[in-house]
Amino acid sequence: MHRRHFPRALALLTLAAVAATAGAPDATAESPTPATTRLNATIDAILADARLTGAQTSVVVVDTSTGQTLYDRNGARRLIPASNTKLLTSTAALELLGPGHHFTTDVRTTGKRRAGLLSGNLYLRGGGDPTMLATDYDALAAQVAADGVRVVAGNLVADDTRYDQTRLGPDWTWDDEPYYYAAQVSALTVAPNTDYDAGTVIVQAAAGDRAGAAPVISTTPPTGYLRIDNRARTVADGETAISFEREHGGNTVVVTGQIAVGDAPASDWVTVDQPAGYAADVFRAALHRHGVRVLGRTVLGQPTPETADPVAQHESMSLGELMTPFLKLSNNGHAEVLTKEIGRVLSGSGTWAAGVTAISEYVADSGMDTGQLRQRDGSGLSRRNLVPAAEFVDLLSAVRAEPWFPTWYSALPIAGQPDRFVGGTLRSRMAGTPAAGNVHAKTGSLTGVSGLSGYVTSADGRLLAFSILLNNYLTSSVKPLEDQIAVTLAGYREDGPAASARVAPPAVPETPRTPEGIECSWVKPITC
Repeated sequence: MHRRHFPRALALLTLAAVAATAGAPDATAESPTPATTRLNATIDAILADARLTGAQTSVVVVDTSTGQTLYDRNGARRLIPASNTKLLTSTAALELLGPGHHFTTDVRTTGKRRAGLLSGNLYLRGGGDPTMLATDYDALAAQVAADGVRVVAGNLVADDTRYDQTRLGPDWTWDDEPYYYAAQVSALTVAPNTDYDAGTVIVQAAAGDRAGAAPVISTTPPTGYLRIDNRARTVADGETAISFEREHGGNTVVVTGQIAVGDAPASDWVTVDQPAGYAADVFRAALHRHGVRVLGRTVLGQPTPETADPVAQHESMSLGELMTPFLKLSNNGHAEVLTKEIGRVLSGSGTWAAGVTAISEYVADSGMDTGQLRQRDGSGLSRRNLVPAAEFVDLLSAVRAEPWFPTWYSALPIAGQPDRFVGGTLRSRMAGTPAAGNVHAKTGSLTGVSGLSGYVTSADGRLLAFSILLNNYLTSSVKPLEDQIAVTLAGYREDGPAASARVAPPAVPETPRTPEGIECSWVKPITC
């Protein structure tokens, strides 16, 4: 593995400089300026809000050009970071895999061919691509048909062996399983649209033609992999309330509730069990459309023989391009695929353990003290992840020197920018304030957990790195307090007015409401 040692060398030089001035302590001491005194008083006032009574806080702000700490409240305290964990995963992926990394999905064959008949198996081999759409499988099927294959006498083998067979992340809660933000991780999968929520299907219920009739159920993409148990009803009037729930351990989706005649269809994203089978079902249907019949059954989890002949191939977007939907929409599946891909590429083992180990080594080389944190998954869905705000700020400061930093910085959500693929999970926050179009930061949300870590340019042009981690609160949301801190930082200037006795936190627009404990981008349709 490529290891970079300059941060540690820099740390040794710093220690030497400190040792050289040990006899003159005043030489290295920094007295707070009136501006930093006021900044500290303002942030302290925000964190004194009653919504944080009894809660845990860890907040650090650093001037990246000088390394000066402008604010530190419990910076070494380990808290649950939620999706701020993606800062570790995304930076490690860009460094260890490279922005030009691609995922490849291919089709291979065994056996002899004669007049369009293939006597062996057809292998659909997954390369981990979380962006595969039904149209991509259709293009692969078209390539198979163009190669002259008309009948496959053997089986269709769905090869997802690039990664291990552990589908759900460490410590994920059982009741998240049906929801798309906790989709099963597989090297061979399908996403229903260009949000690229791999391993999910959009299930839609449209009103029947009369009251009492069953709603009409459809899926995107069309697939027979799910069994629909339709218990819902069409009603003459009243509020439409439809629920879609996949039963544990299988692919039966139970539809309940009611939809009124004339109302727009109701829909939701549902995870599938064993995504490789889902991909094979979509691919088999595409083969049929292109005149290719597979006589055998679908077989899951068998590796493709090395001697198999290539027939078709699809290459994903680059990793640099993937950073946009990954970070803007806080896509958990992308984080977990990247974790396993890092493990596979660096150690030959497509597992969470191998991936997290490699991520830990990278962030340690970047200046984080990995003895002070714990990472269990790539996305932050695990509640056993623990990271202090000070360690996030160390990483944020260090990666500014990386050649891929502009790509990564642009992929972070940007406050107050309404385009989903610009503003992301911050698109509805801090609009009309000095933080709008300025704050580039990763959000994080679980029940009782909130975080915001990233960058803001101060009023006098300083690029500040900050991390705000808030845990164990009982109110529905503390994100308005994060926004107040970010807006305060956007207005900070070193030559600002002296501290006053009374400090009024800045007013910011109300943060949009989302269900407690989840990212706004995890609510379909997207609420932020």
